[in-house]
Amino acid sequence: MREVELLIGGIIVGLMIAMPVGPVNILCIHRTIEAGWRSGVISGLGAAAADMLYGGVAGFSITLVVQFLVREQFWIRFFGGILLVVIGIAYFFKRPEPLNAQKQDRASAYSDMRSTFLLTLTNPTTVLSFLALLAALGMGDPRHWWLTVFLVVGIFCGSMVWWIVLSVIVNHFRDRFNGRLLLLMNRFAGLAIAGFGVAAFVFRRS
Repeated sequence: MREVELLIGGIIVGLMIAMPVGPVNILCIHRTIEAGWRSGVISGLGAAAADMLYGGVAGFSITLVVQFLVREQFWIRFFGGILLVVIGIAYFFKRPEPLNAQKQDRASAYSDMRSTFLLTLTNPTTVLSFLALLAALGMGDPRHWWLTVFLVVGIFCGSMVWWIVLSVIVNHFRDRFNGRLLLLMNRFAGLAIAGFGVAAFVFRRS
């Protein structure tokens, strides 16, 4: 059935978009170590929601939105780079907290999801990556809108599969982290996230 084909194809695309190492992966790993797998999954939920939004733009071929993202990617990357650098600095100087899987409350969960959603949205080339992957997998042809819904749902599911798997794996090794390792993890996460922000500026100018 065409619906099943689009759903499976969307899952594959969602996995391929989410798996490459980037700032959201680092945030997900760090939050899982610090607060447990729920925090990692909630962080991934924000990224998956943004992936679904961009996947919908690509799947429905919303030309005006794609053109806007391409035209304004200078400023989107500019503010996205600043956001990454600020988050990186905050994590670099963040004091490690005791491991506590139960500390995740509604406010912090919303903050985790919102931050990863915004980080994913500030990468306008994501929608172009979706267009390229859909074309490569033979799913870029026009279709009825309700069929595209299966594709978009598949993208969300594929992205969430990655975030759940990543969070569960990292959570399995949480008890091996002590205060010193958490401090080093904060330093590494801060440098890596800020590095992605600096890279956004460099790429923007090239």
